[in-house]
Amino acid sequence: MSLVSEEFPEEVPPRAEEITIPADVTPERVPTHIVDYSEAEQSDEQLHQEISQANVICIVYAVNNKHSIDKVTSRWIPLINERTDKDSRLPLILVGNKSDLVEYSSMETILPIMNQYTEIETCVECSAKNLKNISELFYYAQKAVLHPTGPLYCPEEKEMKPACIKALTRIFKISDQDNDGTLNDAELNFFQRICFNTPLAPQALEDVKNVVRKHISDGVADSGLTLKGFLFLHTLFIQRGRHETTWTVLRRFGYDDDLDLTPEYLFPLLKIPPDCTTELNHHAYLFLQSTFDKHDLDRDCALSPDELKDLFKVFPYIPWGPDVNNTVCTNERGWITYQGFLSQWTLTTYLDVQRCLEYLGYLGYSILTEQESQASAITVTRDKKIDLQKKQTQRNVFRCNVIGVKNCGKSGVLQALLGRNLSRQKKIRDDHKSYYAINTVYVYGQEKYLLLHDISESEFLTEAEIICDVVCLVYDVSNPKSFEYCARIFKQHFMDSRIPCLIIAAKSDLHEVKQEYSISPADFCRKHKMPPPQAFTCNTADAPSKDIFVKLTTMAMYPHARLRCMCTCNRCTFCICQNFLNSDLLQSVKNKIFTAVLNRLRAGVAEWGAMLLADDEGSITHQVHAVHSVEDSIFMESSHGPLFLEARHVTQADLKSSTFWLRASFGATVFAVLGFAMYKALLKQR
Repeated sequence: MSLVSEEFPEEVPPRAEEITIPADVTPERVPTHIVDYSEAEQSDEQLHQEISQANVICIVYAVNNKHSIDKVTSRWIPLINERTDKDSRLPLILVGNKSDLVEYSSMETILPIMNQYTEIETCVECSAKNLKNISELFYYAQKAVLHPTGPLYCPEEKEMKPACIKALTRIFKISDQDNDGTLNDAELNFFQRICFNTPLAPQALEDVKNVVRKHISDGVADSGLTLKGFLFLHTLFIQRGRHETTWTVLRRFGYDDDLDLTPEYLFPLLKIPPDCTTELNHHAYLFLQSTFDKHDLDRDCALSPDELKDLFKVFPYIPWGPDVNNTVCTNERGWITYQGFLSQWTLTTYLDVQRCLEYLGYLGYSILTEQESQASAITVTRDKKIDLQKKQTQRNVFRCNVIGVKNCGKSGVLQALLGRNLSRQKKIRDDHKSYYAINTVYVYGQEKYLLLHDISESEFLTEAEIICDVVCLVYDVSNPKSFEYCARIFKQHFMDSRIPCLIIAAKSDLHEVKQEYSISPADFCRKHKMPPPQAFTCNTADAPSKDIFVKLTTMAMYPHARLRCMCTCNRCTFCICQNFLNSDLLQSVKNKIFTAVLNRLRAGVAEWGAMLLADDEGSITHQVHAVHSVEDSIFMESSHGPLFLEARHVTQADLKSSTFWLRASFGATVFAVLGFAMYKALLKQR
């Protein structure tokens, strides 16, 4: 009542009415609901109900009444603890009222009680009569809820709890952006700015370091704050009652009151419509590049096992298993390269974007990049149906399902994408094998990611196994029963779909046998208007050829183009011409031009014949205009140049020349059509 009215009431009722303090009048900007309890007016059942709803409890005693002090330990604290779990005890504030009636302090009596019960946050002596420490009392009550001591500090041992040390260690490693084991002035200023929205002055930074130097010998090294120094500072804050400083840091880095990373921090909202995929954007790749450089201490463009372990120290567990080394590119020693590192993140984003968001959260992406959340690192592609309608795609990651019978060479195809020949593949342990492989492929100068997925042999494919951008059907040329499975799966799932398919004749270095199927693989491809089977082997001295991967990626990028390239490079002049000639765009333009030219020629020839049958004594001027009207109608559509626009002003002396050019144009058109047809015939023959 003194808090609300700011004066002592003459008549004090046994129990005050419930009071709500609005957020704008409290230092922490949090509304506070105060509920009074009177033992004289209320039952124990009502008290238990209020305790279950409380966030903090103030136990009030009279400093001049020993019996009142004794009831703190004999009645109130045991009663409260009975109604709460041991692991989630409510914070308690001891309030010594009527301090105006005594000349001494009750703290000597209260300190043993505070040491005995760790749930007691603090003790405040006050006077409701002269308003001493009344507002401070409720401020400490708010602090006990918003910035509790319990999860951070153990008063008996006078040191921080292991969970707090673990969280602050992760924060230190994230903030140590050059990974040298210390926070230099630039890193400390960045840390100060992102946590408290204000940088530290140079003198303030030096004062902080001097405080650390004074208390511990190895708290500062090379003018930078070490991990020990960082932990000591937070211990000092807590011991001096500045819990809010440590809690501000912890909550900025995503921790809740139990010192666990919150689901809101790890899994921000990200909407992904159907038929859309997820990819990392440019900012995410820059962040991952800096993360790789930070931990690649020997600068060999690969992460050794120790370097990878150091990177994952900010994770609660090791996220990558041994199969990752057979999913992405590695160096000769089996260490993940820079390209392999980015590829693995690309794979995780594509297959499980929620896990990618979680991993980026552990690395502190939103903090170091000063973004709202990790969701800003993700690009959601547009619906694939729109790509097909517009006949262009903005995607950078394409999925290829590799289908075939067991032992047909699918694993060889996957490992060949990573540049591994047969001899390197034989060294892979069975328990380290991966069903995925991902690497970059260049198509017409553009870098794209090709993701290969090995689909296990089964009678029917599931819906998830059908979804992809391109299908790779693999058969073994040395196994006569291998192709039949590819043909059956194609007819069951892909014959009527818009997903492009490519057949791979694997193990082409072995003797080829006739396939036990009604028609040969080549005839099968020709019948279903597919590219011919592509010979492939990974039994090479160097890295296997990547031609088929370029072709697969091209087919995934342009599923509408119906490419019919007969070789496998897809880069030579022949392939480019072949693909261009078979493109839908050229076919459409060619048909329109042929239709327009033929229509004009027919009209011109008919008009010319009518002129020849006319009276010989007719005016030669009419013939001149007739001839030139034909020329105009032909040339005006193709050229629009000033030479042809002036054809109307032809005199009688130009008649012979005009007739010659009309015949020459007609002959050139016929020659062009015949030449184009012959060129197509030669291409088919090849």
